Amino acid sequence: MKTIPTTDWDDAFANMVHVPKSDALPQFWTDRAAEYRNGDVRIEEIAYGDHVRERCDLVWPDADATPKGLAVFVHGGYWMRLDKSYWTDLAEGARAQGWAVCIPSYILAPEARISSMTTQVGAAIQIAASHIAGPIRLAGHSAGGHLVSRMICEDTPLPAETAARIEHTLSISGLHDLRPLLHTKMNEILKLDIAEATRESAALKLPNGNPTLTAWVGGKERPEFIRQAKILTRMWEGLDAETHCVIDGDHNHFTVIEALKESDSAITRAFVG
Repeated sequence: MKTIPTTDWDDAFANMVHVPKSDALPQFWTDRAAEYRNGDVRIEEIAYGDHVRERCDLVWPDADATPKGLAVFVHGGYWMRLDKSYWTDLAEGARAQGWAVCIPSYILAPEARISSMTTQVGAAIQIAASHIAGPIRLAGHSAGGHLVSRMICEDTPLPAETAARIEHTLSISGLHDLRPLLHTKMNEILKLDIAEATRESAALKLPNGNPTLTAWVGGKERPEFIRQAKILTRMWEGLDAETHCVIDGDHNHFTVIEALKESDSAITRAFVG
């Protein structure tokens, strides 16, 4: 017998309709990132696969500085939208702290399944790690938070030597239990079934070794995103992972990432501090 959900899951995951004037945000992000790329910052595009979207940008620290390590930021968009070009300026906080910052694109649904995106992000991190020595710090927003959390699961797509370099993972407004998405209209594009939703949910998996994880979420986000942050930290705190859950003031799903541009903000310190 099929269970009929009692929660309006489309509304639970609807961010833009609950944030005034959010329809203007994609163009705002595009313009701001383009302005940053036109500034005095060294950015190198690297291919990690054959598809046109299998590319990542490496944003380097100052020319005379050896990078402290590799910081990776994976974008969101519900696995269906956006690419690396919208977010270049968010590298500035970590770059100013001396880190090389990798921002990958990945193939989106419906062309790719979420499980394939996990593999792609692993490949992007691996190619960037071959260029940059030292520790690795991961951050991702929304769907990107899901993808970076998957890098520190027991079935990580990363080789052991690369996975061992990960010092900390910051999942910002991340999705860690994908099963509710089965009840949404967006699943007509994502095409998740219960097996893949379970397999791709970090909250339902064992961590890889003893990772350090912070789930960061805005205090004015949709309640489901706050639940998603809490569930991963609570599940993993009993599995020998060091977990932290930060509910950040009055930030919504979009303002919560803004301070990544600042070198001394709390969220940048959580990322690369």
